[in-house]
Amino acid sequence: MAEGPWQVSERKGRLEVTAWVKALGEDLVVLLFGGAKPHIGAVGMAEPRPSLRDPKEISATSSVFTFLGHKEDVVAKAVAEDLAKALNRKVVVVAGMHWEGLREEEVEEVLRLCEALTRRIIEGFGGEV
Repeated sequence: MAEGPWQVSERKGRLEVTAWVKALGEDLVVLLFGGAKPHIGAVGMAEPRPSLRDPKEISATSSVFTFLGHKEDVVAKAVAEDLAKALNRKVVVVAGMHWEGLREEEVEEVLRLCEALTRRIIEGFGGEV
């Protein structure tokens, strides 16, 4: 699957999150969207670096930009960091998801779906989860 572009989705009930994945040389771009109104809500970027605790381990430094009124910053940052660490690549994640009337447990489910997508992307590039 690796270089892409390719697409993966995770679903539970009415909730479905999709990732479009494309390698750009050694870098990676992921569009993460779901719900009835996909959009750009936040952009997260992460760069791998040696861990401060153990320089033999890979960690990541990240930044996020969130458009006014959006809450995708948590997901964009986490997915970008996890992918950068696991794949040792610079990563940009563009995230925008919207469902009407989400309950708290559904918000938690969306986060789990995003984690599952992250694992699948890592596996698609031959990385270890």
